[in-house]
Amino acid sequence: MSAPSHDRRRSARRTKSPSVISTANSAPVTKSQATHNFISSNNLSSEPGPGAQSTSIEVKSSFSADTNNQLHDIMRKVIKALEGVTGAHLDMEIFGLELNEEEEKENDSEKERDEQDGKDGRTNGSKSEKDEEGEVARELILNGNGIGVAHAMDGKKVDWEIPRKLLHSSIGFLTIYLYISSGNARVVVYTLWSALCVIAPADYLRLTYPSFARVYERYLGFLMRESEKKGTNGVIWYIIGVNFALTFYPPDVATVAILILSWADTAASTIGRLWAGHWGLYTPRLPSRLPIIPFLPAHLKHRLALPLAPRKSLAGFIAASLTGACIALGFWGWMAPVPLRVERGDVTWFWDGGVFGSGGFGGWVGLSIIALFAGLVSGIAEALDLGSLDDNLTLPIISGGCLWAFYKVLGAVSNGQLTA
Repeated sequence: MSAPSHDRRRSARRTKSPSVISTANSAPVTKSQATHNFISSNNLSSEPGPGAQSTSIEVKSSFSADTNNQLHDIMRKVIKALEGVTGAHLDMEIFGLELNEEEEKENDSEKERDEQDGKDGRTNGSKSEKDEEGEVARELILNGNGIGVAHAMDGKKVDWEIPRKLLHSSIGFLTIYLYISSGNARVVVYTLWSALCVIAPADYLRLTYPSFARVYERYLGFLMRESEKKGTNGVIWYIIGVNFALTFYPPDVATVAILILSWADTAASTIGRLWAGHWGLYTPRLPSRLPIIPFLPAHLKHRLALPLAPRKSLAGFIAASLTGACIALGFWGWMAPVPLRVERGDVTWFWDGGVFGSGGFGGWVGLSIIALFAGLVSGIAEALDLGSLDDNLTLPIISGGCLWAFYKVLGAVSNGQLTA
């Protein structure tokens, strides 16, 4: 090879553009980085200057683009971590991040699963798993874990369900009237069973025939939740739960159980939504499991634990507990001792006679113990997660059963049957 050609190649290497060298040695250029470099190169071409100046500017532009990519990667990791903790799906595009190929495939697959879950939920007449997760995520956000995010996500106001809550609460006043007037519980039970014979077939027609569902929801839809429009009406479970309490519990215990269903459940729902927007971190979600005996070893404590619904908040639990305690305090302190019922032995506890008229746990001591226990039972029973069982069914049965069993224990203690 001749010397002149060798000198020409060496000269070409010396005069090669610094920007080309930077591009060859750098990592693959993204779309935003390429656009930024293109604009920078156009600005450089219009301003003549030495090669060193163009090299420093080019390196600076590449550095800012790399930093931008690193920030995007950090944001992606933070979003993924939040999704793992809350179980909610956050859209990358809301945060100004472009989806890569892997994320686009994952997003498409999730949409397909959502559509399939929705079809399965409509077919089975129940909420799909994805619908449940979305509802839980929105409830958690409204309960203090990210205030305002839920409204930004779906743009909807909080549904206070005022007509439903008014009907729910009015049952309690009717129950008190029937008890004070010494009404016959059997008449109430027969009346409710007769109403159920009309409501249950109508609900079946609503779920089976869309034309009937449109007419039904036009007139009675304001009393239903959105989730109930795809499943069984909560009124059916309400009637069954109330009738169970009136049939198997003493009149005063059954009345308190219905009042807990009517008022404590309403208070938990209302206060949980109202305070969540103001108290923030003071209303976090409840733990997934509540140990029955806290000082047991970890493996036994986890097994002997009550499952709590993840959508329930601390504010709702406190509201239900306080309402349940006030119900027991007011009812057995002032309303329960109806003379006719005391004579018939229908009152489980009254001021002078105590538990079952034995004289034990009477007065303020006994009433305070009963009120504290009723409040605890109300809060826990309202927050329990029993799968697909409706709380209109479980709340009066569990609260009434716990109170009736507690009275049995107090009666045994007062009679000296449980002394050491």
